[in-house]
Amino acid sequence: MKHTIALVDDDRNILTSVAMTLEQEGFQVRTYTDGESALQALLARPADLAVLDIKMPRMDGMELLQRLRARSAMPVIFLTSKDEEVDELMGLRLGADDYITKPFSQRLLIERIRALLRRNEAGRAEGSGQPAAGIIQRGDLVLDETRHRCTWRGADIDLTVTEFLLLKALAARPGVVKARDQLIDAAYGENIYVDDRTIDSHVKRIRKKFRAVDERFNQIETLYGIGYRYKEP
Repeated sequence: MKHTIALVDDDRNILTSVAMTLEQEGFQVRTYTDGESALQALLARPADLAVLDIKMPRMDGMELLQRLRARSAMPVIFLTSKDEEVDELMGLRLGADDYITKPFSQRLLIERIRALLRRNEAGRAEGSGQPAAGIIQRGDLVLDETRHRCTWRGADIDLTVTEFLLLKALAARPGVVKARDQLIDAAYGENIYVDDRTIDSHVKRIRKKFRAVDERFNQIETLYGIGYRYKEP
């Protein structure tokens, strides 16, 4: 079955060009020129992945992402401009899984889309006939890989694909320090360049989600200049 990609950008030239390329690669594509129409459509009929521009009329990409994240863990890639570093980091804090800077290579975008879809499917393999990856339990933390489900002290923690993979990489070996480049490989795969600050933003968001249900959560430790580790239970 074809994957459905939602493209949201007020630049019709970009929409037309990228949509044609994705369709040639075997994707189904839905296009939207503003955030409001995209939000209504995606809440009614979710896509497998969304590519969002930040600067748009009626509702910008930041607000669109925030509203989507309140209802959906659908993978999201942000399109940013070179002068939008602050917006880029804010997007990651709001729950974007990846970002690409304009002007961008369409081949790079396709590679990022395929990588993110693979990661999403790996986390949701239940019922597909694939072997179950099992459950990781570390004290009050439970990660169910087949259901892409995370709980802390019995409360569900709604994680994006990237957040889940980062937490899994840390919790799989408590007490072991993971450098940022190791976490990048775990969450994004090899041969994908991601800035170290992206990992920092994702970790901050993971902590925020856990502290929303337990304000004393402190299992993820920062080792400045080195990386992160999950405290042993």
